[in-house]
Amino acid sequence: MATIVIAGASLAGGRAAETLRAEGFDGRVVLVGEEPERPYERPPLSKQYLAGHQPRERLFLRPAEYYAEQQIELQLGRRVELVRVAEQQVVLADGEAIAYDQLLIATGCTPRRLSVPGHDLERVCVLRSLADADAIRAVLQPGARVVVVGFGFIGAEVAATCRQVGASVTAIEPLAAPLARVFDPAIGQHLAALHRAHGVQLRLGEGVSALRGHRVVEEVVTTSGAVIPCDLVVVGIGVRPADEWLAGSGIARQDGVLVDETCRTNLPGIFAAGDVASWWSPSLSQYLRVEHFDHAQQHGVHAARAMLGYREAYDPLLFFWSDQYDLNIQYLGLHQPGDRLVWRGNPPEPPWAVFFLRDGRVAAALTVNLPREAGAARQLIRKGVVVPEAALQDPATDLRQLARSL
Repeated sequence: MATIVIAGASLAGGRAAETLRAEGFDGRVVLVGEEPERPYERPPLSKQYLAGHQPRERLFLRPAEYYAEQQIELQLGRRVELVRVAEQQVVLADGEAIAYDQLLIATGCTPRRLSVPGHDLERVCVLRSLADADAIRAVLQPGARVVVVGFGFIGAEVAATCRQVGASVTAIEPLAAPLARVFDPAIGQHLAALHRAHGVQLRLGEGVSALRGHRVVEEVVTTSGAVIPCDLVVVGIGVRPADEWLAGSGIARQDGVLVDETCRTNLPGIFAAGDVASWWSPSLSQYLRVEHFDHAQQHGVHAARAMLGYREAYDPLLFFWSDQYDLNIQYLGLHQPGDRLVWRGNPPEPPWAVFFLRDGRVAAALTVNLPREAGAARQLIRKGVVVPEAALQDPATDLRQLARSL
C-alpha cells in the first residue's frame, strides 16, 4: 500500500490530508506534527481567541473523530528530525523512521526571537502556536502592561486585541513607520495613527537593548535608554522557514523549500506547501514565499492533488486580511517599488484604500473597511486593463461597475 507522509500538521498539511482522501487516495496517510494539537487555524490566535471570544474547539479544522474515520494517522507531539532521501524515510526526534512513497513538507515557519540580555525571562512571548496564545492569555487582563516588540501585522493585531481587553500597550518598532519594509511609509503612518487613536503608545525608530526582571520580565530597555515597566512582552519580529531539518538532504532551498508551480521540489516524490515553500509563480515569473492563511490553505490542497498526478499550475491572486479594532484590512495582488500610489478616501480616517498602479494597471490594492472595493480590485487586477486614476480616487465611482465595464 502506498504511503504518503506529511511532515507538518499545519493548515497546509491538514488541508492536504483532507484532500487526499476527498480525491480518493486509499493508501496510508501519516500526518506528523511537532505540536500536540491536530491541525488548526492560526488567524484567531491574535484576535478572537486571544481576547477570549472564541472557544478553543472552534480553532480546529476537523473534529478529532474525523481523522480516525478517514484513516489519517495523526502523529502529534512528534518532531521530524531529518529525511533520508535514498531510503525514502523521515526520522523523528525519538529515532523512529517512517517510510514514505511520497513526502509533503509542510512544516511552516519558526518565529524569530530577541537575542538581547533577558530574552529568556518568563512572560517574554512570541505568538505562533496555540500554546503561545494560551501563555499570553494567562497574563492578559484589564490593566496589564503589555509591550509589543515589532509592529508588523501580527504585532498590530496583538496590540489591538490587548487594547480591546483593557490592557495598556506600548509598541516598539525600529523602523520609522510600521510595515515600512513592505509598504510605502505613508501607509504605515496612517496605520500608526489608527493605533494611536486607540491608545497605543508607539515608539518608532527604536529597538530593544535589554529586558530586565527577576525571573519574570519587569522592564524593557529601549535603544534610546527609555525604561518601560511591563507585565508581558510579545515579540513579533518576523519568522523564518522551518526547513533546517532538510540540511544535507539534497532538497533545494532558498528562503524556504524551492518548488515549481505544481508544488514539486527538485527531487522526485517530494513536495512542499505553505509557509515553508518558496514557489514559482508563472504569472509573476518569480519565486514567492507567502505567510498567510489563504495561501497555506490553497497550497496544501494543490500539493495533495499534485501528489495524485494532477499537473495544474498553482497561480493564485495573492490575498490576505487583518482585523484590528473595528477595522478590516484587505490586501490583494503584489506591488513593487516604483508602483504609483492612488488613494481613495481620507486616510487615516477609515474607510480608505490605496491602489498600486503599474503602467496604468492595478497591480495591487490595500483597503480599510472597503470590502466592495476589495472585490472590485480583485477583478481589476485579474483583467490587467488600464484604469482611469480619477475613477479610483472618486468615492462616488462604483468600482465594481467599472471593473465590469473595462
